[in-house]
Amino acid sequence: MNYLLLLSVFAGIASLLILVLYFKFPAFIALLIASIVTGLLAGLSAQKMIATIQEGMGSTLGFVATIVGLGAMFGAILEKSGGADAIARYLIKKAGQKKSPLALGFTGLIISIPVFFDVAFILLIPIIYAIQKNTQKSLLLYAMPLLAGLAFGHAFIPPTPGPIAVAEIIGAEMGWVILTSILIGIPTVILCGVLFGKMIAKRIFIQSPEQTLEVTPTAGTEHQQLPSFGLTIGIVFLPIVLILLNTCFSAGIFNIKNTFIIQLVAFIGHPFSALVIANIVAWILLGIKKGYSATDLSTISIQSMAPAGAIILVTGAGGVFKQVLVNTGAGKLLAELLLHAGVSVVLFAYLSAAIIRLLQGSATVAMITAASLLAPLLITGMYSPIQLAALVAAIAAGATIFSHVNDSGFWLVKQYLGLTENQTFKSWSLMTLLISVVAGLLSALIFYLA
Repeated sequence: MNYLLLLSVFAGIASLLILVLYFKFPAFIALLIASIVTGLLAGLSAQKMIATIQEGMGSTLGFVATIVGLGAMFGAILEKSGGADAIARYLIKKAGQKKSPLALGFTGLIISIPVFFDVAFILLIPIIYAIQKNTQKSLLLYAMPLLAGLAFGHAFIPPTPGPIAVAEIIGAEMGWVILTSILIGIPTVILCGVLFGKMIAKRIFIQSPEQTLEVTPTAGTEHQQLPSFGLTIGIVFLPIVLILLNTCFSAGIFNIKNTFIIQLVAFIGHPFSALVIANIVAWILLGIKKGYSATDLSTISIQSMAPAGAIILVTGAGGVFKQVLVNTGAGKLLAELLLHAGVSVVLFAYLSAAIIRLLQGSATVAMITAASLLAPLLITGMYSPIQLAALVAAIAAGATIFSHVNDSGFWLVKQYLGLTENQTFKSWSLMTLLISVVAGLLSALIFYLA
């Protein structure tokens, strides 16, 4: 056994954690340095190491950069037009006061697909403040379902950056990832958001802050009335439907022989085309038709690239780490060890993401690192598209585990809900642990049944 290869992998992961936790390096630089440490210790020459960086970065970002960029612009237009607010208000109105926690859970699940977690939470927090003041029940009864939906959608369902990056690194098809995540998400949000919210609300009573914290106003109110629910929800699900349609055609579910139709669906159902179409529709119907000028929309789109740029770079660095493991043979050796030890790939996917998330706090870094470790292992086995999608979900589940003080989301929730640290642990942190366990078990179930 080549112990030097194993040592190089552990040294790379250790250097990543030290650089992020102790020296506070940006994740992009830390991942690149970890990749270099792993590669050089494993015996790659300096020239081969440089070539590996280029190969890993290029092969990963060719897909991810396009999707993340288009997804960020799409979400920004939805947010600024008031579309997220329109979805929330409609679902809560239709559900009524008694079922408003369920409506909030599904609101979070839907809105977090195109809109980043923290932005969506800040955008919707005034709604749960208002509901709590009207019902005089604990704020947690409404906040937990919303947060469960937001946390799940952001970590599991494309076109959010995390699952896109993981799917690209391990070679999973986007359509199957979306379908699998939705199937896992519905029961997970109900169990871990709605039911847990009812339980924790009986134990911890929280009122809405008397002086509402400063929140980002819904930009749609600056121009005209909010867009309709039907229009907004149709635009949100447009790219998802197109991608799933292409997946169904590729799987031969529809018995269609017309070559033109098959090629057309393959084109418009590719994630690139689907998101371009969604952006054009959103630009026109949520932008121009609602009073925004082309300059306004251009500014919104450009501003959305700031958070997207950081995620794109981190994803590229994760691709480099994966390529180092492949080129050095360390990934293959790790796969053989796990095989002989009887450790399943789905358990490895979950645990590797969970451990890294607990140690350094960032779910995105945890997902990308875990995917980089997992990808070389998949070369040795034949896995179906559904199994690969389940592995994406398993990684997302692991990376969701127990948000605590090293996670910015912990402090965001504490601040806006007016909780103490202890209350935040008992509510938000415990809820993320439940999401992780439930989603992880469902991912494993799908993996073994597929």
